[in-house]
Amino acid sequence: MGGVLCLDFGSTFTKAVLVDHTGELLATHATPTTSGSDVLVGYRALRGELSAHGAVDRVLACSSAGGGLRLAVVGYEREVTAEAGHRVGLSAGARVCHVASGPLDAEGVTALGAARPDLVLLVGGTDGGNADVLRHNAARLAGARIAAPIVVAGNREARAEVAGLLEDAGRRFVLADNVLPSIGVVTPGSARAAIRQVFLEHVIGGKGLSRDPEFAAMVRAPTPDAVLDGVELLAEQLDTDVLVVDIGGATTDVYSALRPQGEDAGRARDVVAPLWQARTVEADLGMRWNAEGIVEACHREGLALPQGAEAYAAKLGGEPGHLPAMTAEHEWDVELARAAALVAVRRHARPSAPGASPRPLADVGVLVGSGGVLRHFCPEARDGILVSVLRDHAGGWRVPRDASVVTDLCGVLFAVGLLGREHPAAARRLVQAVVGAPS
Repeated sequence: MGGVLCLDFGSTFTKAVLVDHTGELLATHATPTTSGSDVLVGYRALRGELSAHGAVDRVLACSSAGGGLRLAVVGYEREVTAEAGHRVGLSAGARVCHVASGPLDAEGVTALGAARPDLVLLVGGTDGGNADVLRHNAARLAGARIAAPIVVAGNREARAEVAGLLEDAGRRFVLADNVLPSIGVVTPGSARAAIRQVFLEHVIGGKGLSRDPEFAAMVRAPTPDAVLDGVELLAEQLDTDVLVVDIGGATTDVYSALRPQGEDAGRARDVVAPLWQARTVEADLGMRWNAEGIVEACHREGLALPQGAEAYAAKLGGEPGHLPAMTAEHEWDVELARAAALVAVRRHARPSAPGASPRPLADVGVLVGSGGVLRHFCPEARDGILVSVLRDHAGGWRVPRDASVVTDLCGVLFAVGLLGREHPAAARRLVQAVVGAPS
């Protein structure tokens, strides 16, 4: 029986993880993403490299190539339904490129179009609450020259009317459950599934990444959505709260999968309650493309960088392909990664708005480091970066009381997520083999 090949089509690299039908890791490999021609050119090269490790019966893929999924959120109040939509969009693996709140006017529609979204998430009103803004915005979107499909996840009492407006205008749309059915309650599941559906049916083919229908057939989700699925399964297998820091060349992403306990389990004291499985994206914290953003963030946070690191970061902004060539550059890389991790986790953990509660991370049992930069550091350097996150007592968040650290050295969290829906036993085996989950 052949294996399952899991692929991540990234903007820079296409990564492959090959497992057998039980989930045992057979091989990993990566190659530059051939988005300039056809992404399947690189994919076929990867298959050739991995052919020595066994036959492939199934291919599952995720993709963030071509800029990933660009999502615009149109909501009612900026701090309530629009904020809920923003959080749900991030958890669905989208890059939120625009957030609009209140009744859309001509200027607002123009700004929305200028953001070039691949998809619009239309939200507004709690169930049984105000539906006027949702109806107004649906009518505006129905008449706008914005081709992006729409996911409607607002006040359920206005669903039929909103659907009618969009249908009459010939717009592509999907109906989902309200992301904020009542104050203090966020329900992301239905909208997240709808966003994934629209991504697969309308967005992935429109990126122009490949003319071969094989590409669209193999892609199952946006890459960040697959990773969050993997983080959730990891937390389930480890039977503990999990925090993941993924340090990349352009962004630093933070994922958390938490189990509500005690008063957190039923709390609704925040206007927009936290998502227990969540992702945040820090687009100004990247080890190459946005290295200068790390420096700026350090100034704002009062974090010190060693002498020479700021000049090095400026150099990287102009030469994103640069690799450290001397001892000092290696040290600066480590310090920039440490700063990116610290700032990204602070932003993930702190209250999202004045008066809101911080994300409850005190019970995190495992902190996972991810990203090529960590995998290429020596063990002492990468462990030092992760431990510094756990000792960030001045960061404005409650650090975990007793957490261990691990690095996803093989880069398989996306593969765990892809396997989880169709081959759950294999996904659990992959978690156990690579991240050290108990049997």
